[in-house]
Amino acid sequence: MATILIPTPLRQYAGGQSSVDATGASVSEVLASLTSQHPALKNHLYNDEGRLRSFVNIYVNDEDIRYLDKEKTAVAAADTLSIVPSIAGGVA
Repeated sequence: MATILIPTPLRQYAGGQSSVDATGASVSEVLASLTSQHPALKNHLYNDEGRLRSFVNIYVNDEDIRYLDKEKTAVAAADTLSIVPSIAGGVA
C-alpha cells in the first residue's frame, strides 16, 4: 500500500489523520482508494467534471506528477504521495 500524506487543511476530511494508506497501481487509482475511504475529500481534490483541481499538486516521492505521467503515473507499494494544495497568501 502506498502512503498518502494529508496536508493540515484537509485532515478534517480524513478523520484527522496526517497520512492514509491506499492501494492502487497509479496515482488515479490511489486517489480513488483514498476518496472511497474518506468521501469528503473528493470535493476538495476534484472539480465537478471529475478532474483533479488545478490548485492541487500531487507528488510521488517528491516528484511532481505534472512532469511525469500525470494521474497515470505508476505507484509502487513503498511510494509516498503528497497532496500539496497551492494556496495564495502572504503579507501585503
